[in-house]
Amino acid sequence: MKNKFQIFAEITKLRITIFVTVTTMFGFIAATNSISFQILLPAFGILLLACGSAALNHYQERKTDVLMERTKNRPIPSGKISAKSTIQLSIALVVVGSILLFIGSGLLALSLGLLNLIWYNAVYTPLKKVSALAIIPGSLVGAIPPVVGWVAGGGNILDPQIILISFFFFIWQIPHFWLLLMVLDKDYQKAGFPTLTQIFSQQQLGRITFVWIIATGVTGLLLPLFQISHNQFVNYSLFIAALLLAYKSINLLQQTQETSAFRFAFRSINYFALFVVLVVTIDKLFVS
Repeated sequence: MKNKFQIFAEITKLRITIFVTVTTMFGFIAATNSISFQILLPAFGILLLACGSAALNHYQERKTDVLMERTKNRPIPSGKISAKSTIQLSIALVVVGSILLFIGSGLLALSLGLLNLIWYNAVYTPLKKVSALAIIPGSLVGAIPPVVGWVAGGGNILDPQIILISFFFFIWQIPHFWLLLMVLDKDYQKAGFPTLTQIFSQQQLGRITFVWIIATGVTGLLLPLFQISHNQFVNYSLFIAALLLAYKSINLLQQTQETSAFRFAFRSINYFALFVVLVVTIDKLFVS
């Protein structure tokens, strides 16, 4: 059973899909200023839908996964699960997730969830083989889940607050994946993917990525201006966190960058996103 769960966790990219669920719940809490049983069905629905999408992605990239050190031991290349079983699992997860999402949140939330799946598997995944800049349109995948939660909580999809929250996760995903791709640059080249180093020099990449990181921090600082967070302590915490993010990423501006600088910035920007989710959630549940 332990081995089967490990295979399931790998094939569904469980660490990533759980974060997708967290941002969905964040959207719900932002809309309602509370947490209730109403959140369960949409949260489980989006989790299963994201898991199904991840399994489908494993199937789509099974041939290139064999060529990369990072991915050659994934379930399909290593023979832990067959490609056919992966597709069957993906379909089952998508169907059950869609049903839960529809029952718990209605047609609009389901449509957004399915849009996310289509964008990830039918747009972003093929685009990665064409352009190293695919992550920019691909970052829409991170922007949609909080909107699903917002809609599930009864919020208006055109409300400026959820537009900003969605924009924050969109902006965050660009340097998040860009830094990851820079760390794995040689691996991606080995598999035949276009890479950022084929377009920009190392120095240019460092400067451009630093700008994206600063944009992420600034977007986080806009949350109080849109009345998403109200408590002064929370607002000052966001300001200090944004300053720390900029400070910890400043090594990217050096003339020569080592992989360790990219790894450090990668961790920093992810911690910042988690911190934003945490403090705004505390504000919504216990302060507002």
